[in-house]
Amino acid sequence: MKRYLVVAVAISTLAAATVAAQSTAGWKQRIDRSTSASDPDPAGEVKFMAMGGGFHTANPSAAIFWNPKNVANGNYTLKATFAQNQRSSHPNYLGLLFGGKDLDGPAQSYTYFTVAQNGTWLVKQRNGEAIKDIVARAANPAVVQLDASGKATNTLEVRVLADKIDYVVNGTVVGSSPKTGVPTDGIYGFRINHALPEVMITGLSVSK
Repeated sequence: MKRYLVVAVAISTLAAATVAAQSTAGWKQRIDRSTSASDPDPAGEVKFMAMGGGFHTANPSAAIFWNPKNVANGNYTLKATFAQNQRSSHPNYLGLLFGGKDLDGPAQSYTYFTVAQNGTWLVKQRNGEAIKDIVARAANPAVVQLDASGKATNTLEVRVLADKIDYVVNGTVVGSSPKTGVPTDGIYGFRINHALPEVMITGLSVSK
């Protein structure tokens, strides 16, 4: 069970000074605070800024990030690179969200394709407060695990085809799901789970 908070994200002075190509202008974030006594959020607030040609997040709490103008329809490939630059206290997932609707309202819906520091990946779908598996958690050698310094970089792709969706990590198709029952038209962005203190997201893009 999660509690959420939605905020608009302003451009910080640091972001404006650091990067011209990317900006947090127009972006929103929805925070899912943990209510689990066995897996609480660490102290602190979620931070999101433009940095290094992409975006930087610090996530004591889980959150999704999106710009309402970023919409994909039909057949497309959604892609981004996620660099986890500091070890989490336990495996936590980060990656792409797509097919988003009402992301800042009670009827939020989206699908997310994410990887974790232990070499696993999964695909889940959220509708309101209900979450279900689209593809169950699985390990795959294509997912780069953390090195000795606590860092790992993975490029994720969601390839929406006529009748299926391919999920790709570092150029390898790790799994697929039927397109039926998985809404793919809508807002895209990314989701970062809690206890992930330093993540860089670069190359967020959609192509036909």
